[in-house]
Amino acid sequence: MRLLLLTLLLALSPMAKAQTTPAACSLTPVAGEMRELTSGGRQRVYRLFVPPAVAGQVRLPLVFDLHGTGGNANSRARETGFEALAAREGFAVATLQAEESRWNVPVYTPRADDVQYVSDVIDDIAARSCVDPARIYATGFSGGGRMSSLLGCRLNQRIAAIAPVGGLRWFGPCAGRAVPVLTVHGLADLTNPYEGHGDRGAEWVESVPEALAGWATHNRCQQKLLQDKRPGPRQTLRYSGCEGRAEVQLIRIDGMGHIWPRAEVDATETIWQFFKAHPLQ
Repeated sequence: MRLLLLTLLLALSPMAKAQTTPAACSLTPVAGEMRELTSGGRQRVYRLFVPPAVAGQVRLPLVFDLHGTGGNANSRARETGFEALAAREGFAVATLQAEESRWNVPVYTPRADDVQYVSDVIDDIAARSCVDPARIYATGFSGGGRMSSLLGCRLNQRIAAIAPVGGLRWFGPCAGRAVPVLTVHGLADLTNPYEGHGDRGAEWVESVPEALAGWATHNRCQQKLLQDKRPGPRQTLRYSGCEGRAEVQLIRIDGMGHIWPRAEVDATETIWQFFKAHPLQ
């Protein structure tokens, strides 16, 4: 009987191991290379970085980084340093490229469908890489910030959280889940003025506080806007009690213009820490 029991246990052990061990990841290191794909009948490109230390071992978070108007994927990667941070922290980065360096937001139908493009890039990476579908995030600067705001509205079933810098917009009403939002904006921004309603037409209408309030309403947060006061030019404004812990935060910096901040706040590091705390619910 003991021999029979031992034989049965040995026979079942590979099955038990197969049930508890996750499927192997086919992810290989990618040192910041441009890749091509077809989206909506158009040839598009993006830059992909996969850190070597964790490739093939675990399912990685994926951060989308979107350049401002007139920019491109390669210069954007150098500007933010997300790839260097990803190498230390263990996540993948897709730095996206707009057609003619301008994101289609507000949406103009004859132009490229950039929401579909982002969705297609997710599929393209997932088909040959090992990413965690619950930890896909979007950030961007200026026009890229407006585009990441649109992704939070139109693609929130795939994008877990957003972090626009110098470009938060509210494109509601938005269907779908509550979306964690972190935004950074300077009070001295003359390109996308904090108070809104400049000379940008449909690209820049509501103020940053109005856009923030739109996201807070969507996330069913408590109505009161809280302010965390601290010495210096940096202040944090936030809505709490949001559905599904989908907090809404603004880091407001007095005297800062239209830049990706490093001195007043390390936007790259701060955004990653926010993303880490907010997987897809």
